[in-house]
Parts: sequence; C-alpha cells; structure tokens
Amino acid sequence: MRVLGVDPGLADTGWGVVDFDGGHYRPVSFGTISTSPKERIQDRIYTIATDLGTLLGKYECSVVAMEDIFFTKNITSAIPVAKVIGAVIFRFSELGVPVYLYSPLEVKMAVTGMGRADKNQVQEMVKVILKLKSIPRPDHAADALADCICHCTHQGLKGREL
Repeated sequence: MRVLGVDPGLADTGWGVVDFDGGHYRPVSFGTISTSPKERIQDRIYTIATDLGTLLGKYECSVVAMEDIFFTKNITSAIPVAKVIGAVIFRFSELGVPVYLYSPLEVKMAVTGMGRADKNQVQEMVKVILKLKSIPRPDHAADALADCICHCTHQGLKGREL
C-alpha cells in the first residue's frame, strides 16, 4: 500500500509518501506546499488541492491519510485549515481515492504509543520508524509522514481482527 499523508495548513501544507507492506515501512518522498498570504485565499486553497492531486498521481498513491482539524482556543485560526481540509477531501473524492482523517491523539498514539507525546517525540519516532538519518524537515512534512504511519498502523490492526 502506498499512502499519501497530508498535514493541512493554509501557509504550509506538509505531505509525505510511504510504502507499507504490512510489516515494513519505506519512505518514498516528502515536502511541503507553501502559499503566500499575498494571494487570495481561494487561490491558495486551489493551489494546495491541485498540487496534492498532482503528487497523488506522480507517486501513484492508493489512499490518503490526513490529520483532522484541531483547535483549543482560537477558532479563527482553525477556519482556514478547515477550508483546506474540505478542498483536499473534495479533490481526492473527484479522483476516486479514499481519504482517512485522524485526530492528533490518534496520530500520536499510533506513532509513539502515547497520546500526550510532544511534537519532538513524534518527529523522533517518525525518524526511527522510517529508518531516516535525521528528523524530516520542515515540521509539516514530518507530521504528514506521521499521518502515513498512523494510517498503516490502523490498517494493520484491522487486518488482525478476527
């Protein structure tokens, strides 16, 4: 299975591609899509959704794993991210590719085994699990790879159910 992980954001959207054969992970590629605050919001969202669709085709991914919206105090900052998530889900739905949304807690549990893990712990485990020489940079790309690992973990657990 080849998974495209997405860490949605308006300024920077992280992406990562991971192969998973049921027991082993292989990182394929990762990066970010950046947009400028000088652009209109609809143009920024369109760029993100279009570029992710291009990456999906380039890497021939069969599924998308994305971190769902999370906010604590400032709902205003969550609204643009929610718009990006909606546009991305729409784009992948057009392409016929399933999208799985995971909460930050689910991602942390899948990657570190601890729901209260901090960002550094998650990034370090991404490095270890994917056998990388260093923590993936920028942070959004590491988060997208964590989304891939989360999805693979969830699918592996489903496969073990009787």
